[in-house]
Amino acid sequence: MQEPGIWKEQLQKQQYQTLFGNIVEAYTERLYWHIRSILLRHDWSDDVLQECFIKAWKALPSFRGDAAFYTWLYRIATNEALAHLKKERRFQWQEGALNYHLSADPYFDGDEALKSLLDAVAELPDKQQTVFKLKYFQNLSFKEMSEMLNTSVGALKASFHHAKEKVKVQLNLNEF
Repeated sequence: MQEPGIWKEQLQKQQYQTLFGNIVEAYTERLYWHIRSILLRHDWSDDVLQECFIKAWKALPSFRGDAAFYTWLYRIATNEALAHLKKERRFQWQEGALNYHLSADPYFDGDEALKSLLDAVAELPDKQQTVFKLKYFQNLSFKEMSEMLNTSVGALKASFHHAKEKVKVQLNLNEF
């Protein structure tokens, strides 16, 4: 989606409320699905999306406009989602509780193959998981991911390769 030029004007004129409303309207659904691809749970994704927009609102006056609004929001959303995952893992470790399964999610309507793939991806380390999801499910280029995650293209390619190999092993696809 091409961002309207008026958004940059609104940023320069410090019309933050109007600009923010436009951004929220334009990107809520895309950001939700990006966050959901990382967290896999509707309730967590919804909460993280709200946190993402709160952080964006607070940071909007300091946004210089060097990157596209979407790239900036994607970075915020990715960081918020990964932070939420880390927090939940610490909680689960401390409590010894809650082993969340995808099939328990009432919003999951995928087939068994997709469930197996998502379960395999969930076993990956956070960084590999994120890179795999962005490349495989959202078909982002390594250049786009590099801008969003502030990581080199080479490091992202290596992470994706390792993630892909681990997923193949997990799904017993080594012969392919």
